[in-house]
Amino acid sequence: MQLWGKTLRLIMNRSRRQSVGAALSQPTQPEPLHSRLDAIFEEISRVMGRSKDLVTEKVCVAAVPAQPVYIGLIYMDGLTDTTALQEFVKKSLIQNGPAIQQELSQRPSPAPEFLRNYMAAVGEFKNITDYPGIYDSILSGDAVVILEGQASALSFKTKGGESRGVEEPMSQSVVRGPRDGFTESFGTNVALIRKRLKTPQLWLETRTIGRFSRTTVGFMYINGIVGEQIVQEVRTRLDRIDIDGILESGNIEELIQDETFTPFPMLYNSERPDSIAAGLLEGRVAILVDGTPFVLLAPALFMQFYQSAEDYYQRAEFASLIRILRFVCFFISLLAPSLYIAITTFHQELLPSSLLFSLAAQREGIPFPAFIEAMLMEITFEILREAGVRLPKTVGQAVSIVGALVIGQAAVEAGLVSPAMVIVVAITAISNFVIPSFNMGISLRILRFIMMITGATFGLFGITVGVIAIVQHLCSLRSFGVPYMSPMAPFILADQKDTILRLPLWGLFARPRFISQKNLIRENNPPTKKPERKGSS
Repeated sequence: MQLWGKTLRLIMNRSRRQSVGAALSQPTQPEPLHSRLDAIFEEISRVMGRSKDLVTEKVCVAAVPAQPVYIGLIYMDGLTDTTALQEFVKKSLIQNGPAIQQELSQRPSPAPEFLRNYMAAVGEFKNITDYPGIYDSILSGDAVVILEGQASALSFKTKGGESRGVEEPMSQSVVRGPRDGFTESFGTNVALIRKRLKTPQLWLETRTIGRFSRTTVGFMYINGIVGEQIVQEVRTRLDRIDIDGILESGNIEELIQDETFTPFPMLYNSERPDSIAAGLLEGRVAILVDGTPFVLLAPALFMQFYQSAEDYYQRAEFASLIRILRFVCFFISLLAPSLYIAITTFHQELLPSSLLFSLAAQREGIPFPAFIEAMLMEITFEILREAGVRLPKTVGQAVSIVGALVIGQAAVEAGLVSPAMVIVVAITAISNFVIPSFNMGISLRILRFIMMITGATFGLFGITVGVIAIVQHLCSLRSFGVPYMSPMAPFILADQKDTILRLPLWGLFARPRFISQKNLIRENNPPTKKPERKGSS
């Protein structure tokens, strides 16, 4: 795997050098704006292929014959709030036309910023002096105002268009907890986080990534809690991305993760604003990408994928019990089929006599060894699960459940697999669904097949070697400089209060030491004793 990774990196570096050389040979000087509106409209229409959703409008705001004043509006239909544009910009300019004409007579060549005084407040303004600036503005949903005779323009925020409202997250539902989830709007997602963390120390930095997509990517952190080395590492990795387009946060995840050739997720993603806010309070960095409801958290650790937001809204005892159950399901999902194959094939002496006779009776007439049985059932279940995801919601769940029941029963009656194998595969699949993170569930599904091969080849010895290799691989991983298995490896006793077990909230008085060493204390007055009962002597 390491040789494959080095070879792939060598090919990529060679191709990247060729691409960079070709890019450097092209001129990069942006073309300045023309002073005539008609020439500007023609150039923009030509570059954009005379697209039908491009709107270029020339408005006469002062019709005095001696000195008429024309103002141009440029925006994209569907990306811009046309109602706000007409009400607060166009109408304001027409009403203030005489005043604009009078100021122009006093100052023949004023800066375009003077138009702010004659427009209603519509958002942030930005001065533009070249064509690339106009393209960036209108393709981001902003509108551009240009005064006839001026070689500069003014853009302002009028983003609109259709967008999905705040709804309950589909991938991380809870019984108790907030019901709002992130949307595809960058501004809405930032607001949902700020709604929970009302502090001026919550800072936001943005980047525009993608030569064609021009996607807004931002990262948020709490100054004074987060480690500066983590923030700087996020800046460095985002700034070095040079790609055609970013369409989802998964693209960013692949481009900035520490290790590529690993089945385990290196960044945590969530649709829940409360989970992201909790991560920020621990000293992590949240990475938001415009156009997706999934927000990334860095650094991400192995234990984090087995924790749910609901753990902190229920009692500590119940949350600890559920966490133990999740880790038990982790081992079942990873090792159950391989252990069944190894024991029934090589180590029958480990089974009680009655159970051994029962399994032997079930396997009588089965034409395949246990490994082939398990592979057939696992592949069949993976097909049903993937089909249930791709089918329409109204029939997808029914097809997956009914298909599993019918195929399992038919396979047993046909003598292709034993009933015990059907039970093992079913328990394995159900245990996989207990894990809160979908990404970690996929990792276990991949490793399960590897463990089945080692168990069928070398028995319990092969399973032991496979587990040791997985643990060694996990301990070698890092996420933004933080060991992936922290606080278990390296073992940090002070941070065990929120790993496998969760102490009551008053016991979580300190932030995790393995993420940041700044501002560790989060609670200063934990309860020390029970309140006295009234009427007690």
